[in-house]
Amino acid sequence: MSLRSLLAFPLAQPKKRRVRSEAIQSRKRIATLRDAPRTFRFAPLAMTNVYLILHNYLSTKINIMSIIVFGSINIDLVATAPRLPVAGETLLGEDFFKVSGGKGANQAVALAKLGIHTQMVGRVGADDFGVELINNLQASGVQIGNIFVDETVSSGVAIIAVNHAGENQIIVIPGANGCVNQEDVERLSYLLPEATALLLQLEIPIAAVVAAAKAARKTKITVILDPAPAQSDLPDELYPLVDIITPNEVEASQLVGFAVDGEELAAKAAGVLLQRGVKCAIVKLGAKGVFCATAEEKFFVPAFPVHAVDTVAAGDAFNGGLTAALVEGLSLHQAVVWGAAAGALATTKPGAQTSLPDRFTFDAFLRERAVGSGEIREIHL
Repeated sequence: MSLRSLLAFPLAQPKKRRVRSEAIQSRKRIATLRDAPRTFRFAPLAMTNVYLILHNYLSTKINIMSIIVFGSINIDLVATAPRLPVAGETLLGEDFFKVSGGKGANQAVALAKLGIHTQMVGRVGADDFGVELINNLQASGVQIGNIFVDETVSSGVAIIAVNHAGENQIIVIPGANGCVNQEDVERLSYLLPEATALLLQLEIPIAAVVAAAKAARKTKITVILDPAPAQSDLPDELYPLVDIITPNEVEASQLVGFAVDGEELAAKAAGVLLQRGVKCAIVKLGAKGVFCATAEEKFFVPAFPVHAVDTVAAGDAFNGGLTAALVEGLSLHQAVVWGAAAGALATTKPGAQTSLPDRFTFDAFLRERAVGSGEIREIHL
């Protein structure tokens, strides 16, 4: 089954792009750099980014539909240690590094690296972290013209501990992400008529997430929700606005109120989510695989065996691979395989955005693993 038949994914009839393109808006921002205190000051671009700039400019002229990511933009401060500390314990770590992250930004970069025209809508603070975050998004090929620089608060920060097994503990300080509000939703709404799908997460205020989903529903574009960080009290009104929901085991457990561990319980959790109004429930089971359910079908995709170094961006990579496949017209089955492949690749490198695969690496991985329908097991319940 293709996403087009499942969700009436609006790929067949692209709308005409507005005359005022993102490229023009971006030039206006740069032209008013000194006079507009809220306009972002961009660092000089390396010559290696010329291709990305040209591609993004031309895409405004040839009717390419966009994927929009509405969510968080963070700096990740990562410490590695042999194991994770228990409460009250001090450990000597091994290494420290700083990388761009945030679930929203990660998913935008995941898509852009796979060659999908992607726009990011969110906020950063007027600080050095904000400069670094936007420059990194731009260098990855993400459209940045609708990222607001909030002068009243710092940029978002995530403090991450990672052990030798690739397991992690994360503390997120929202910063500017916590200030995302209706003004940001209004900026998002102007982009929706030219979009194919909207990706959402839960690292920004839930009121903004619900408002964004409502705006997307009015425009009849697909809404894909990654319900992370885990929450047990999502508003009931959000579920019917969501076409695809992609929790992991922990997040699914929080959503449905019982422990989700393994395929059988994932199937039960997916059924609960479908009853609440989502059209497609995809439960990620880590190294076990992925369970997917719609009203018409249920199937399981085994995980790709890899040597995991850091799982911090695996879920974001999954959503990037999933969405990229759907945009390219592949079936839901193959889209879940793409998501699993992208998620597996992301665990083989440390960091968030630095671990996300580019299209060349991704395609080579699929070829090497001889990906086909054999990886999908239909389930009749």
